[in-house]
Order: sequence, then C-alpha cells, then structure tokens
Amino acid sequence: MASKNYNVVAFKVVLHCICLAVANSSDLSYPAVFNFGDSNSDTGDLAAGLGFQLIQPYGQSYFNASSTGRFCNGRLIVDFLMDAMHMPFLNAYMDSIGLPNFQKGCNFAAAGSTILAATAASLCPFSFGIQVSQFIRFKARVLELLAAGQKYKKYVPAEDYFNKGLYMLDIGQNDLAGAFYSKTLDQVLASIPNILLEFETGIKKLYDQGARNFWIHNTGPLGCLAQNIAKFGVDSSKLDEQGCVSSHNQAAKTFNLQLQALCTKLHGQYPDANVTYVDIFTIKSNLISNYSNYGFQQPIMVCCGYGGPPLNYDERVTCGSTKSLNGTIVTAKSCNDSSVYVSWDGTHYTEAANQYVASQILTGKYSYPSFSGKMLIPSLAQVTTTESQSM
Repeated sequence: MASKNYNVVAFKVVLHCICLAVANSSDLSYPAVFNFGDSNSDTGDLAAGLGFQLIQPYGQSYFNASSTGRFCNGRLIVDFLMDAMHMPFLNAYMDSIGLPNFQKGCNFAAAGSTILAATAASLCPFSFGIQVSQFIRFKARVLELLAAGQKYKKYVPAEDYFNKGLYMLDIGQNDLAGAFYSKTLDQVLASIPNILLEFETGIKKLYDQGARNFWIHNTGPLGCLAQNIAKFGVDSSKLDEQGCVSSHNQAAKTFNLQLQALCTKLHGQYPDANVTYVDIFTIKSNLISNYSNYGFQQPIMVCCGYGGPPLNYDERVTCGSTKSLNGTIVTAKSCNDSSVYVSWDGTHYTEAANQYVASQILTGKYSYPSFSGKMLIPSLAQVTTTESQSM
C-alpha cells in the first residue's frame, strides 16, 4: 500500500515540474492546439460522429463517466500535454453537446482512423484526409464568425492562432495493425511509402492553411498490444524476448524510420516551419521493458478484459461488455488498480501509462530536433530516485 501511494506522489511531482517548466518556456507557448490522430488522442470525435456511447469502466478513473468518448479509463496523452501547457482539454470537432469551446484549439482525432483513405470496410470513416478537410472547414467557419462580430471571440480561435498554434499529429498505427489481417510482413513494409505519401499530402494542406508548428508523433510498439499478441502471437516463435509480436514491431520501426526521414525532408521544404519528430516508440518500449522502475506491475496484461493471465484479453468480450460464451454469461471487467497496468483494454494505454508517456515527451529528450536543453523537466526516473533518497 505504501508503494502504491509513493508512486502516486512521484507522478504528481513529475507533472508539477512539467507544468512549471512549460509555463516558463517560450518554446512551448502556443495560443492554441489543433490535434489530428486516432484513438490514442480521440477526445470524443468518433463517439459523437457515429452516435454511440462508450460504457463504463471507460472514463471511470478521472471523468467518472463514459460520456467523454475517450478509449481509456481516464486521461489521454494529449490531455496531459494540454494540462502541462496550462490549456483546457481539447473539445472534439464533432461533439456539439455541453457548450464546447474552441478558443484554444480543436481535436479532429477519431478512433480507428487511418492515414490512408477509409474504405467501406473501415472501422472509422474519418481518415487523416477527412480530418484535414474538417480543419479547413473549421478555419473557414471561424473566420466567418469573427468577421460577423465580437460576440464569438470567446468561443473560437483568433485568426492569428492558426499560424501561431501547435499542430499535433499522432496517426498511422491503424494503417499498420489493420494491414496484418490481410497482408504479409513484406507487403505491409512495401505499403509504408504510400501511407507516408498520403500523410505528406495532408501536412502540405495544413501548411498551405498557415500551419507552421508541427509535433509529429511516431507510432508505438504495436507488437506489444495484447490484441495483436492474442491474434498473431499464438506461436511463441513469433514473439520477441519481451513477449511482443516481432513482425508488428518491425513494421512500426520501419514506418518510424521513414516518417523521421519525411520530417527531415519537411524541414528543408518548409524552412519557415518548425517540424518536431517525437519518438513515442522509444518511450513506450522503455516503459514496457522497465515497467517496474516506474511503479507498474503489468506491462502487457490487460486491466479491463476477460480471460485471465497471461493477457486477460478475449476479442469476443471487449472491455465493459457482457457476452454469452459457451452458454455462460461473462463480463470484461476492470482490474482493481489500473495504476499498475500499462495496458487498459488490449489496444489502448491506461491513464497512468499515458501520464508517464506525456512526462517523457515533455522532457524534450525524445524529440528531433531536441528541446531538452531548453526545458528543465526531470524524467520520472530522476524524480523517483530523488523521492526515494528523501524517504
């Protein structure tokens, strides 16, 4: 019990330090944030767009409700980043309930989205190209409202926010993960250039709309998600030393190398833009490899699932649902303490894991070009060591 309380204190110290550093840093001082992505940063877009509600235990740890549309027990990485920058959580573009305010930005990310255009078989129709189109419409409508009078200013971004704001992008995971259901590893690898060509097209459109500050997150270790292990890791020879599916992680690494090369290209192509490549893969891989150093006990096993160890994941009974299996009614319930789990539902991370990832992003050490020399934010490991020595 003391260990659990200690971990909570350590996390709070980290976030306090992050907030202080960001507040005093001009490098991360943006008037607004515009976010594009998938379920890793969806704050309710897909739920609002398709008209469904995530049932509890989604949202239970922070929002105490499932109506936020986040695929997590609490806050996402984007929420912690916004909080660290002293900005309100981003409203989803398509969520019109609850007097949404877009003065500080807008979130176009939608769960299940891909970089490539959606097809009839896609889980989500709001691909990256659609999200960019939604942004263009959003900006045009904002400018119309601003021209109409002063009364809208407190609800929408100022005109110059579109040029001065931060554009965060975290998408591509579903392009890779979904491809493995119908393609070999070689075919998935061969598809990456086309995926990134579509991504580059979207970036150019945003640039043409005035975007100049980009944070581009790479994709995480897909092979370490319980959903992929359950489907593609039945043969233990397909797993690496961490118990992750090797092929999926190889695809993620290849995608990331080519994405980083694209970011370097964008640097040269748009000299007046700031393009920051953020290495999410390394942050998450380090968390999974050294989970116990950061207060976690389960790096892969699912918190909210069904089936018990080692994965506690069954694709037939997703988090929060109740189904009949072989004549028995079963429910995929949440674990007792989500703060010691990395994986929430087999596809998404817990709030605690998201908090750790956000703290590492904001050190600047995993960004290229790096801003670590400009921000004095201690890593979680440093805080843990300091706290340990003082106790």
